[in-house]
Amino acid sequence: MLARALALCAVAVLARAAAAQPSDAAAPAASLGGPAAVAVGADLALQALAYLGVPYRYGGEDPLRGFDCSGLVRHVARSVLQVDLPRRSEAIALQGRAVHRNELQVGDLVFFNTRGRRNSHVGFYLGEGRFVHAPARNGQVRIESIEDAYWRQRYNGARRLHDDPAAIERPVEASTTAVEAPAGETPRSDT
Repeated sequence: MLARALALCAVAVLARAAAAQPSDAAAPAASLGGPAAVAVGADLALQALAYLGVPYRYGGEDPLRGFDCSGLVRHVARSVLQVDLPRRSEAIALQGRAVHRNELQVGDLVFFNTRGRRNSHVGFYLGEGRFVHAPARNGQVRIESIEDAYWRQRYNGARRLHDDPAAIERPVEASTTAVEAPAGETPRSDT
């Protein structure tokens, strides 16, 4: 419980510090950019941290029954950004915009190769080299370091959803039960 409280405080402090920096004047008008994007990124991270300790469940998308990695990300993105992301982490990796590792911000999605294929695992970046995710191993939502040997060698990249949520291909509709993109739609391939 103490670790959870400390993690929440750390994310809040990081978000406030980043929000105090001047916004990027070159940011497109359609995107949130600057402090607004930082605040939304902090909201994503804080919402994900609220589920620390929730058990892992393959295919899980709900805090009462458990999460898998993409289920956690979908649940949080739906709550904070009002978007319905694809079900699989590989498809989520096509959403938002690519972010270099040295440009990671709180709330960015971080992707890993844990099953012999790119982007087979996803979590939310918390700052200071840490991320929150729902791993199958040891079975619960938790915080880990990207710099741990296991994660460092499996890191595939990052995406930012919160700069411009309107650019995400799947806004929340009346029914959010669809798993894959509608027939005839091709996912973007800008990774």
